[in-house]
Amino acid sequence: MITYPKYKAAAAHVSPVYFDIDKTVDKACDLIAEAARQGVQLLAFPESFIPGYPHWGRIVAPIETDALFGEMCARGLRIDGPEIARIRSAAKMHEVVVSIGFNEGTNASVGCLWNANVLIGSDGALLNHHRKLVPTYVEKLFWANGDGSGLKVSETALGRIGMLICGENANPLARYTLMAQGEQVHISSYPSVAPARNIDGSGGYDIQDGIRIRAASHSFEAKVFNIVASAPFDATARKFLEFLGDDKLALLDNGSPTVSMIIDPTGKPVSEIFEKDEGLCIGEIDLSKALPVKRIHDVVGYYNRFDIFDLRVNTAKNSPISWVDARESAMPRSSCEEQRPDDGIEEQSRHHE
Repeated sequence: MITYPKYKAAAAHVSPVYFDIDKTVDKACDLIAEAARQGVQLLAFPESFIPGYPHWGRIVAPIETDALFGEMCARGLRIDGPEIARIRSAAKMHEVVVSIGFNEGTNASVGCLWNANVLIGSDGALLNHHRKLVPTYVEKLFWANGDGSGLKVSETALGRIGMLICGENANPLARYTLMAQGEQVHISSYPSVAPARNIDGSGGYDIQDGIRIRAASHSFEAKVFNIVASAPFDATARKFLEFLGDDKLALLDNGSPTVSMIIDPTGKPVSEIFEKDEGLCIGEIDLSKALPVKRIHDVVGYYNRFDIFDLRVNTAKNSPISWVDARESAMPRSSCEEQRPDDGIEEQSRHHE
């Protein structure tokens, strides 16, 4: 018999200790413990939380930011590194499912980074590792394209959980890919502020409106709960960036702050809405609430025409190199498969970056 869990979830509307990896990991572990004390079973952190979002990209010319990019590369985490291991240990200790964004590097290149997110089970297991498919706007100056290997929904005791990073939540095909895997809880992560285009605050784009529209739209279309996690722009970020000058920082000060909340399958908030002050944005998730609205409009069930529409998704993991044995390339494929030496080359090619 199918059951529909009911539990507390939270968006961590908190800032990193900007560009300080150790202190930010400490803060994340403390928040996991605090969430557990409040009965939270699923906790989502903002985009690029460890060690912080590269805000200078929209307010400083690229030619002036080589040193900042170097600072960012020096803070490229590895999925199997000690920082993620500490988060996993905290999740396991407090039995909380954790989603957290981080700046990811690779041993294949000193200058290749991804905007990544990891979903960790309440037992500390790595449930999913997702890299942002397309860095948004000026993010292309920092991060490489991700791939489809992490575009999946994870089966947990709290339901089937999927997540997308910031602008990905405006990508209908990426969203539908998660819907079609039976997503029940969606996590949306965002940075802290969208800079104003002009010093007087005019122009630019209101990221709060963008978040509200995207989050409500996905919840309503997919009939899922949506945990929206954003970060305030705090004093540690301002201090790190103060060398840019007051005129540049004013573009951030006058920008549109992001927002955190939890939305139900009808597109309505079921939590407080956090904007500037830090805190845990807590709401109740009751997966049974999706049933009556799914009956009305189910785009991955009866309310579609799969004989007309067809979506194919490549879930292969990108790699800069593939190893080929010259002896194999000279033989027919069937012979190669029969005579393939057990030398571990194939395994290396799958995992090499």
